[in-house]
Amino acid sequence: VAVFQWGWAKSLVGLHTTIPIVSFVPLIMFVILFGLSMDYEVFLMSRIREEWDTYHEPRKSVVLGVANTARVITTAALIMIAVFFSFVTIQNPTVQVLGFGMAVAVLLDSTIVRMVLVPAIMELFGKAAWWFPTWLEWLPKLNIEGSPELLNAEKANEAAMASAKTSD
Repeated sequence: VAVFQWGWAKSLVGLHTTIPIVSFVPLIMFVILFGLSMDYEVFLMSRIREEWDTYHEPRKSVVLGVANTARVITTAALIMIAVFFSFVTIQNPTVQVLGFGMAVAVLLDSTIVRMVLVPAIMELFGKAAWWFPTWLEWLPKLNIEGSPELLNAEKANEAAMASAKTSD
């Protein structure tokens, strides 16, 4: 809205006059952004969950989960931002609006939401973030890595092999 309807920095996208935003563009942006943000959230939360299953320490789980996924999320976001910003070069104003809006939205989602708000909220909630109602205990405990015991044994083996290599 600020760039296309109000004319702020319109020269950045090659506009000479302001243009209205077509009514279906925000809907399309929402659908695409929802899919991308869920993708980034699955990357982040699955890694935090793996660390939670290993250590059962909220702060350590969040710190390690974010540290291990930050590069993946940032790289994926940068690729999508570049793709969406390339839409601005097309002469169709609707495509320009969509591309610029999506690039800004992905930038905000991948930095502010995924790398700041989600870890901060999980830190505030602490162990309560992992609370599960007792009446749902009948649900199977699914883990893409297998059982936590096997995962912990694998990590212990990797640590032992790494320390054996350094002592040689």
